[in-house]
Amino acid sequence: MNVYFISGMGADWRLFKNILLPEGFQMNFVEWIRPEDDEPIPAYASRLAAQIDTSHPFILAGVSLGGIMAVEIAKLFPPVATIIIGSIPVARDLPRYYHTLGHSLGLLKVLPGSFFKRAASAKRWFTRETKADKRLIWQMIRESDARFLEWAMKAVLKWENKEMPQPLWHIHGTRDIVFPIRLTHPTHRIRRGDHLVIMTRAGEVNAILREILNTATSDKPQAASKLLISPGL
Repeated sequence: MNVYFISGMGADWRLFKNILLPEGFQMNFVEWIRPEDDEPIPAYASRLAAQIDTSHPFILAGVSLGGIMAVEIAKLFPPVATIIIGSIPVARDLPRYYHTLGHSLGLLKVLPGSFFKRAASAKRWFTRETKADKRLIWQMIRESDARFLEWAMKAVLKWENKEMPQPLWHIHGTRDIVFPIRLTHPTHRIRRGDHLVIMTRAGEVNAILREILNTATSDKPQAASKLLISPGL
């Protein structure tokens, strides 16, 4: 079965370099496309879905912004399962201080996309990725489109989704500072995991994915609301 992966903002298919799926599942990568001016996330996700073969059963998996896109695509083209990692399924889970910084203080009106590229690069000095992964992330950030980053930041603040497609599984690190875990309700928690558990805790994520994929495609799938905690280090 095809599993379509959508990366986070400023990243691409290389974000999933450590992900291994069980036999019978094929990894596919959805590539970011250029957004229209002031295009809302649902409209963008609808265009992004053109890369997905919806004529056969499929599974969606998204990281961060990619998880938000996966949710929106799932509302249009229901998959066998939707998996979000270090992301949020509904708009109310977005920290309020993002709205304060973006709207009340108007920072998104004056800060160019290049600023977010520099900030994301500088942040890597304080994160837990390996040296090799840091180099890869820096490379993806350098190659990312500043205009896309600027659009994405604004679009997320305008996102209004209230609907959670079912079944939905949600993997989240307990130390995620982009989307704090206290504001959302994941089905699987990775203790001491950061925002990029897809890279920093790939072994645990792979184990969870195996469980989810086997459950989602079994004859008697279980509810996705079961909370499991990976012990971490």
